[in-house]
This record gives sequence, C-alpha cells and structure tokens, in this order.
Amino acid sequence: MRILHTMLRVGNLERSLAFYTEVLGMKLLRRKDYPDGRFTLAFVGYGEESETAVLELTHNWDSDRYELGTGYGHIALEVQDAYATCDAVRAKGGKVTREAGPMKHGTTVIAFVEDPDGYKIEFIQRGTQ
Repeated sequence: MRILHTMLRVGNLERSLAFYTEVLGMKLLRRKDYPDGRFTLAFVGYGEESETAVLELTHNWDSDRYELGTGYGHIALEVQDAYATCDAVRAKGGKVTREAGPMKHGTTVIAFVEDPDGYKIEFIQRGTQ
C-alpha cells in the first residue's frame, strides 16, 4: 500500500491552481470536469501520480468557500532552504504565516504558509530534523 493523494476542497479552482503551480512549483497533472455532479477535480504534485503522493483539489461549482474545521493540520513539504523558500513565496504574492526558523524546543527549521483557502502548508528544511 501507499498514499495516493490528499484531497482539499477549494473555493476558487483557478486561484488555487495558480498558488500550487506558480507559488509552490507543483505541476498540474490532470484535471477533469464532472458537469452532472457540478464539480471539477484537479491533481497537482511534484512528480507523477504513479510514483509519488499528490494533492487532489476538488472544486464544487456551487461552493466558493469552506470552513476548515478543527481537525485539519497541515501539508508538509521538504525544502532545501526554508528561509529562501519563504522569500520566494512572498515574492510571488503568497502568505507566510510563520517565518522560517528553528521550531520551539528543537532544531528543526520550519515555516508555514497559507494557500488561498486558508490551508496551512509547512516547510521543513532538509537536514535539520
């Protein structure tokens, strides 16, 4: 068994695709409209679905926002340099919610950003865990 994908409901698919592809550098792997169900699925990631876990962005055409609830935590991405990655996200209009730096009570360098729907994404700097 392996993890295939994590699904996030998004309020504006184009805005979310721009964030994940242009700001975080993922690729749009596939996209399909389901007119009878009034929704679109778009899969994004850093590699092919056959080899790595990806994100499924689900856009229900009749919903433009969602409550995130209290159960969602974050998506974690390994990065070479969390400080530079935050600078790059900010330069592309992304929202950094926790600047890069060592985690409290540890040495792992982390940072957090938010996607357009408010989902948290953690950057973990390679080699600091």
